[in-house]
Amino acid sequence: MTALTKTTIIDKISTQNNQTPSQAKRTIETLLEIIKSTLASGEDLMISGFGKFQVNEKAPRKGRNPATGERMVLNGRRVVTFKVAGKLRDRVNDL
Repeated sequence: MTALTKTTIIDKISTQNNQTPSQAKRTIETLLEIIKSTLASGEDLMISGFGKFQVNEKAPRKGRNPATGERMVLNGRRVVTFKVAGKLRDRVNDL
């Protein structure tokens, strides 16, 4: 099974909505930029029927360098998690 690529998504949007590929590409690029800027600002993003992207803070923690075994403190960071909506989960499981 191969992954769905941005190019394939653009082709499908173009075909299904009678748009030129460049119009579809602009639409996708705009959507992705909105998603990225929303998450980068620390806001959560919920798409009804699809799921919720959430920004979580990770505290600093103890770790070690696997190559040398040296103990170190890993910096805190922000991570994005995704929680699938019930409608999407049901659709995926119906396959």
